[in-house]
Amino acid sequence: MTPTTVERPRVDGPGSGLHGNWRVIVLNDNHNTFDGVAAALAGVIPGLTLDQGYAIADQIHNSGRAIVWTGPKEPAEHYWEQLRDAGLTMAPLEQG
Repeated sequence: MTPTTVERPRVDGPGSGLHGNWRVIVLNDNHNTFDGVAAALAGVIPGLTLDQGYAIADQIHNSGRAIVWTGPKEPAEHYWEQLRDAGLTMAPLEQG
């Protein structure tokens, strides 16, 4: 008897991890100030005002984390790196 190869249909296409939304998440820490977090967010995330940065900083402080941007993987990686380089404490990117 000859072994048979069964080819299963592909559920996701090649590079499927690039599709969908990715979440950029900032974590609370003990070394960043509200001013620093708000300024970093406003300086990195497109369209985010300083006032919105303060609101997100407050959320990070109170809940321990906040999703600060959601979208395609490439820009998510870019914003994640910029925020990390600004000294913020980052969670790994999450696909969602």
